[in-house]
Amino acid sequence: MTYDRLVCANCAAPVSEGRCPVCRAHRQRQESFFTGVNPMALVALLAVLIAAVALLAHQTV
Repeated sequence: MTYDRLVCANCAAPVSEGRCPVCRAHRQRQESFFTGVNPMALVALLAVLIAAVALLAHQTV
């Protein structure tokens, strides 16, 4: 579930609208964490890390 579908318990409005201070704070926290994160970049980074671990494991044997 994305944060734009969340409903604020404080004002009962969608968090994405940012009607109250609680909504705005939560929305800003979510945006600052997920801004600029490309899912394909994360997959590529994970693949590189797995390959590095496999290479190191192979070299030590």
